[in-house]
Amino acid sequence: MRLLICLHAMRRALVLLPLVWCGNALAQAEPHFEAELIFRLDDQHNHAPSIVELPSGDLLVSWYRGSGERKADDVAVWGAVRRAATSQWSEPFLMADTPGFPDCNTAMMVDARGRVWLFWPVIIANSWESCLTCYRVGEVAAESASVQWHWQGNILLKPEDFSAPAAAQLDALEERFAGQLTDALRDEITTLRQRLPDKLYQRLGWQPRCKPTVLPSGRILLPLYTDTFSISIMAISDDQGRTWHASSPLLGFGAIQPTVLRRRDGTLVAYMRENGVTGRIRVAESVDDGQTWGPVGTTDLPNPGSGLDGVRLRDGRWVLVYNDTTEGRHSLAISLSPDEGRTWGPTRHLERHDGGAFHYPAVIEAADGTLHVVYSYFVDGGKSIKHVRLDPAWITH
Repeated sequence: MRLLICLHAMRRALVLLPLVWCGNALAQAEPHFEAELIFRLDDQHNHAPSIVELPSGDLLVSWYRGSGERKADDVAVWGAVRRAATSQWSEPFLMADTPGFPDCNTAMMVDARGRVWLFWPVIIANSWESCLTCYRVGEVAAESASVQWHWQGNILLKPEDFSAPAAAQLDALEERFAGQLTDALRDEITTLRQRLPDKLYQRLGWQPRCKPTVLPSGRILLPLYTDTFSISIMAISDDQGRTWHASSPLLGFGAIQPTVLRRRDGTLVAYMRENGVTGRIRVAESVDDGQTWGPVGTTDLPNPGSGLDGVRLRDGRWVLVYNDTTEGRHSLAISLSPDEGRTWGPTRHLERHDGGAFHYPAVIEAADGTLHVVYSYFVDGGKSIKHVRLDPAWITH
């Protein structure tokens, strides 16, 4: 009798085995998604992160922290590292501090030599108009979670005088949106007209937000913007970052903080935050590797006046992370484009609930094809930087 029971149990186990294996395979095929705060909720202002994957597979995140933004002289750039072999973030460490001056928005890249580049603005006179973009170059120390810096410099731009075409754009703007312009916006336009011919305002005030784009030629495009005129520009380097020059500006007033993606035919597409009246993400294209830019237009994608970021995947699809509202930053979406930005979808949400602000995202594709997104995470209990790791298939699942 015992033998019969034993044989029956073995036959039953053999029948169930394929089902168990199939269930495990389905579980493994489930698109991966995980999220965590890089550090516990903090009373200070933690904002504007960037992220890179190091040659070792480690992740490095930067952001700025302090008692405020441009008006708080204690603001500095901080960072944290997540080793490839662990699931833990290091304690935050100081990456850059200009004593007595605010250090704000961060952007990073890793060059062909495996070096980390950190870009950020120093705010000279507690106003966005007084920004001066700085950079550092170094490596993450193998034995500790910190960066050893070898070089630091400033990016000084001398754009060709753009006052005449910018004034023409302002004329067109006032005519097109005459019925929507408030008294405050009209006063702002008057101030812009007064500042346009001034060389100091044209050359100072440019600051980064989104990561650089490196073209097949090796050219580096560092997207910059200025709140002086609420427009964007590219800092361009053709010698691995040793020297920089300015592109022509992207003259769409209210179109700032660009992220740049490259199509197969070489066309560059810049998506920008809307700081004007359209409530939509702004867009412009370049066919000469970013030196000049066509008219700044408007997409169908909503934007409440908040930062966004994008990346081209190795399979050719594009990813965009943005606040998909016209008011508020309580909803943070991630969208795929199968046709290089001509259409967008499907879309899923990284955050979508009241009672917080989830904004200023940065997104990269890691060597293993995983997407990493970091963004400012503001809730009633404090502020942090949130990290999300996901498979692109999660967006379509």
